[in-house]
Amino acid sequence: MNVPVNLLKKPVKQNLLGMTLQDLEVFFTESGEKAFRASQVMKWLHQLLAADFDEMTNISKALRETLKQVATIDVPEIVFDQTSADGTRKWVLQLEGGNKIETVFIPEANRGTLCISSQVGCALDCSFCSTARQGFSRNLTSAEIVGQVWIASRLLGENSRDDRKITNVVLMGMGEPLLNYDNVLKAITIFMHDDAYGLSKRRVTVSTSGVLPKLDLLGKDSNVALAVSLHAVTDEIRDSLVPVNKKYPLKELMASCRRYIENQTAKTHITFEYVMLNGVNDSHQDAVKLVALLRGIPAKVNLIPFNPFPDSGYDCSPMPIIKEFKELLMKSGLVATIRKTRGEDIDAACGQLVGKVKDKSRRERKFENPRYGMN
Repeated sequence: MNVPVNLLKKPVKQNLLGMTLQDLEVFFTESGEKAFRASQVMKWLHQLLAADFDEMTNISKALRETLKQVATIDVPEIVFDQTSADGTRKWVLQLEGGNKIETVFIPEANRGTLCISSQVGCALDCSFCSTARQGFSRNLTSAEIVGQVWIASRLLGENSRDDRKITNVVLMGMGEPLLNYDNVLKAITIFMHDDAYGLSKRRVTVSTSGVLPKLDLLGKDSNVALAVSLHAVTDEIRDSLVPVNKKYPLKELMASCRRYIENQTAKTHITFEYVMLNGVNDSHQDAVKLVALLRGIPAKVNLIPFNPFPDSGYDCSPMPIIKEFKELLMKSGLVATIRKTRGEDIDAACGQLVGKVKDKSRRERKFENPRYGMN
């Protein structure tokens, strides 16, 4: 076979792992190859989890050799792999440049949820989150986001005794997904494609603290499940817990959530995450206000016991208070659950992911920090 000259002229190797089917079709057709190569390669990458082009046996040897020269299948390096007593498994992954991110697999009886990161650190500075204390370095590429699912899929499949599969992917790890919108959109497109991981739109969840212009855009571009990090029912308290609220207050956030529901083509709901902080947001009055705030929105409230970390300044609400809060919500007609803490012994629980992040948020990324205003 004569390999197209154009394919050899690509100056920089491209990581195919982060390409959507459309991206791959452009990659091959612009290089003089047939468009169907895109589907072939996508299946090898994400369904068969090929780590090397030589594994792609239904592609000619000449094309495989050419791909080695112009493309890569690069994933982050695993530097930590630990399983909790409850079966939760956490990986610390090192990226090019030395930064680290964390990815967590949570096995349950009927599903396996992979919690992935979208940024190195986070710029939103939420006061109850240990990740925020590490500052912000950079956005992940689409390949680095997808690479977390690729790595977990391979490793979980290596153990013949472990038939648990990844049934759900949630972007609830390090970072604010909507501040890395383009790369996140590419990644979730890959997660849902039939030639890749084939996850349904209800099994891919994007979590946001309320970056409203991008939230409206997500409602138009994709119909994945949405989780909103709410955590307070008044602007005064939420300003201190989730500083992005100073730019996009609760009234605007709720209006955006209603628009998100209106843009969906199928019946759905929004999950509202609510961390329980002793004496801060856990009163009877807070529960009443939460019911009023969510009125008219198909909603599920996920109450999250606070996971302490050094110098946080907060304590977790006592479990009787959390249960009473839940009962008040349910008596008012809301669906409410208490999140079971998983992986706490390996710092894999909600709010505990930290990695190792260079704190550049104040010096280089002020435009993305709510203290300085957002683009």
